[in-house]
Amino acid sequence: MAEIIQKDGTWTFDGDAVRIVPGRDKGVGLLRQTLGEVVVPLQALAGISHEPGRRTGRLRLRLRDGACPLLQVTGGRLPEASDPYRLTVESDRSGVAEYFVDEVRNALLLEQVPAGPVDAYLLPGPAVPISVGAGDGTVAFDGDRVGLDWNWTTEEAKSSGGPREFRVADLRSVEWSPSKGLDNGWIRFGLAGAAPAPAPKYDPYTVELFGFKKDPLMALVAAAVAVRMPHPAAPAEPVPVPAQSPSLAPAPAAEAAASVPTGAGGGEDHDVLLRRLRELGELHHAGILTADEFAAAKQAVLRRF
Repeated sequence: MAEIIQKDGTWTFDGDAVRIVPGRDKGVGLLRQTLGEVVVPLQALAGISHEPGRRTGRLRLRLRDGACPLLQVTGGRLPEASDPYRLTVESDRSGVAEYFVDEVRNALLLEQVPAGPVDAYLLPGPAVPISVGAGDGTVAFDGDRVGLDWNWTTEEAKSSGGPREFRVADLRSVEWSPSKGLDNGWIRFGLAGAAPAPAPKYDPYTVELFGFKKDPLMALVAAAVAVRMPHPAAPAEPVPVPAQSPSLAPAPAAEAAASVPTGAGGGEDHDVLLRRLRELGELHHAGILTADEFAAAKQAVLRRF
């Protein structure tokens, strides 16, 4: 087992998974503290690296695309302090960090874990129920239903309709975007069949984020919802083909009998008749002709010998 303990957190690797426990240092972001312990199975890893520095370095886990719902909804836009897959390493612990990297890489090589994308989430996402108040509203999620409530900063055009509630099954998408510069962020829920959404400020299914401390926690809500929706890369389910109604199906026996050349008979076209019998046998063997249909069609052909 490999382990590295830092003020920023503790990482442990037992050969099957990397266990990440956030530290209590002031540099640990609120998202990491709220998310708590994360267990990353080996099959979810694409790689690991150690980036040494003069005073501190970094350990970074690289997950396979699509494996983590949090990374899926944030799309690489999490700030450093909120990234659960980064660990600040003090310079005197660089040797331990390198050993940790070697152990994980050796396991990935031994198990021949592919680094490519996956079409199903390999991590469970944040625990539910979860409720976060930030920006112009509060989002609560119990694992099935999402509730939106508004506060005094909400535009009247949005708050006049009152609180909103809907089920995960009604959703087409969930999106999170952080505040950047003078642009506000948001968490937006797209309902199936809904009209194009207005600006976040006026959208009754969007909480607008103003760039305050709790804003990143909305990414946890988005991840908790996303993991319970179909994976974006999941293969499309095959469309079931309805069984053909007997009333609409062709009458194979009648067609087979009618397809026998009318001039056949008297022994002059035996090859044609024999070929037709073989074809009828193949249709019956394939299940296209029932036993009764096969018998009737065979008799129709035999009568022409």
